[in-house]
Amino acid sequence: MIYTGKSLTVSLSDDGFAELVFDAEGSVNKFDRQTVKELDEATQAMASHSEIKGALVRSAKSAFIVGADITEFMSLFSKPDDEVLEWVGNTAQVFDRFEDLPFPTIAAINGFALGGGCEMALACDLRVADTSASIGLPEVKLGLMPGFGGTVRLPRIIGSDNALEWMTTGKDRSGAKALDEGAVDAVVEPDNLLAAARRMLKDAAANKLDWQKRRKAKKAPLTLNKNEAMMSFSTAQAMVSAQAGKHYPAPHMMVETVKNAAAQDRAGALKLENEGFVKLAKTDAAKAQIGIFMADQLVKSKGKKMAKAANKQVKLNAVLGAGIMGGGIAYQSAVKGLPVIMKDINRDALNLGLTEAAKILGKGIERGKIDASKLATTLNAITPTLEYSTIKDVDMVIEAVVENPKVKSSVLKETEEAVSDDTIICSNTSTISINHLAESLNKPERFCGMHFFNPVHRMPLVEIIRGNDTSEDTINTVVATTLKMGKTPIVVNDCPGFLVNRVLFPYFAGFSKLILDGADFVAVDKVMEKDFGWPMGPAYLLDVVGLDTADHAADVMSQGIPERMHKIDNDPVTLLHDAKRLGQKNGKGFYNFGTDKRGKPTKNAADEAYELMAPHVKEQQSFEKQDIIARLMIPMANEAIRCLEEGIVASAAEADMALLYGLGFPPFRGGIFRWIETMGLAKFVELADQYAELGPIYQVTDGVRQMAADGKSYFA
Repeated sequence: MIYTGKSLTVSLSDDGFAELVFDAEGSVNKFDRQTVKELDEATQAMASHSEIKGALVRSAKSAFIVGADITEFMSLFSKPDDEVLEWVGNTAQVFDRFEDLPFPTIAAINGFALGGGCEMALACDLRVADTSASIGLPEVKLGLMPGFGGTVRLPRIIGSDNALEWMTTGKDRSGAKALDEGAVDAVVEPDNLLAAARRMLKDAAANKLDWQKRRKAKKAPLTLNKNEAMMSFSTAQAMVSAQAGKHYPAPHMMVETVKNAAAQDRAGALKLENEGFVKLAKTDAAKAQIGIFMADQLVKSKGKKMAKAANKQVKLNAVLGAGIMGGGIAYQSAVKGLPVIMKDINRDALNLGLTEAAKILGKGIERGKIDASKLATTLNAITPTLEYSTIKDVDMVIEAVVENPKVKSSVLKETEEAVSDDTIICSNTSTISINHLAESLNKPERFCGMHFFNPVHRMPLVEIIRGNDTSEDTINTVVATTLKMGKTPIVVNDCPGFLVNRVLFPYFAGFSKLILDGADFVAVDKVMEKDFGWPMGPAYLLDVVGLDTADHAADVMSQGIPERMHKIDNDPVTLLHDAKRLGQKNGKGFYNFGTDKRGKPTKNAADEAYELMAPHVKEQQSFEKQDIIARLMIPMANEAIRCLEEGIVASAAEADMALLYGLGFPPFRGGIFRWIETMGLAKFVELADQYAELGPIYQVTDGVRQMAADGKSYFA
């Protein structure tokens, strides 16, 4: 044995070939500081060993190397710029020293080779992947760029155009795709991976493969003439501007770095990469996107633990109510391999539910995402029925009838009488109290809320709502089933609107107050979309939600939390609803919806909406962008804080993920609590106090005021 560490070892075979094997103590290999240190020590040990003819790098696990340990490196990013630069520079030089070993090297890639794992493979002279391989540089998803030589080596291996597409999108490549683009030299079946890598390494050592020419190219400037460079980088900049926009600095920095490094050798190019990495590590976007990654890990970990604790496996599902929502839930269950019975009281509704599922599948076929076999399998897994007797043997029922407490209570009562004693019963309600609905059941311990978001097949979140009597076994089983259905479960406690809608409606209230004070809803939408980063501004979102749905939910919230969410006099939402302007569903709301001559959807500010509101609003005036943002976001932030303080949601991280997955909260802002923290709690309190006279939704809690005074954090 040439070298033995905690994360990797180096052995030497009788024929003179070394094997560097990554085998960390945990479940996966990743680059933490210990592993980087060991790689450097192992490299030095190999460099000083005169008998080595070549080195093979492989993993002893089911994945090569999943990337850097971002949880460990987070603390480094808060240090002064020069310290971060020194760290990333020293780490990158470890990969350089490995690349400079005086013999050929090859990476045998199985499973994930991402981020630092991909950069390890790029530092080798040759790369062979098996058919399970997934290779990529996803740092952009964390608001960062590769920092261990990825921006230097990949463009010199596959060309700057392909390399920038890899890095700016962060998408993984299969082994076959990587081979097609020149990132790997061969793709083989998993059983043949090591044998193929060893043969290739021996060929290189025997000079049958010119590994030295490959290495020289990676250390030299890019081979682009002036015109090629101009075309390549201007195209990349245009693509990044169109796709990423102004809020995500990482892809812009990657293009700029590769462009400026094109004429540099490895040392010069790496210096530019290191400097760009440090700049990005200090941005609010990186802090937010890393925060999302950490929060996502927390949510996934909690979900897996709950699912593992479930004492019941759901093998047959049922959905009650076959409208758009019920059809979407039935589709989601069926497409993930969980058979589902879809029940309604009339055949037309069942046909609507099946049509909804078929429509989603049809679009999947058009986009090449599924084939005819998957379509047939999915539709065959949905059994429509008009009879309660058909659901007697199901393991779980999801009620998705009209959002009316009396109707829901009646359906739930009938359902309990029709199913077995251990069948779990859920309600897909968006606002109605789970504790109230539980009163209609004899066994409330097997009942909880299961709030899907529309459209079901696209929205990742499912709120699991725990009632006062809901058992942990019920929650665990519903979480496990949610995961099985391909969704992200976040467990919350019961209250009006639960978490997502409870924090959304103060945002809508802030919007309504702003319109009544003379703001133009089109201008507000533009600011909230272009400047704050929401996928839809509030007026557009209300049209998509449905003004009838929004008005009804506002009534429910008003009854549940009257001290802050009482109905606003002459609320524009109510004015439009009373005028039968329901939004997208009937083509008219704040906006008029239609299609152009080419059949593409259109959206135009409705003169009729302005006319309806005119008698009730102040004279139209312009508001500063920051004023608009503050008047909408402070109420949302305050209500999220109350939800956390009241124990409705367990952590700030889970609240952030719920808003990200349920509402499309701008990822570069990281979530509502990350937005507050980026501003600083003291500054948030100061900002909110400037608007306190606008009403209770603008007034901060004593809890956040004390946290600000004590210098505390929601993510401590």
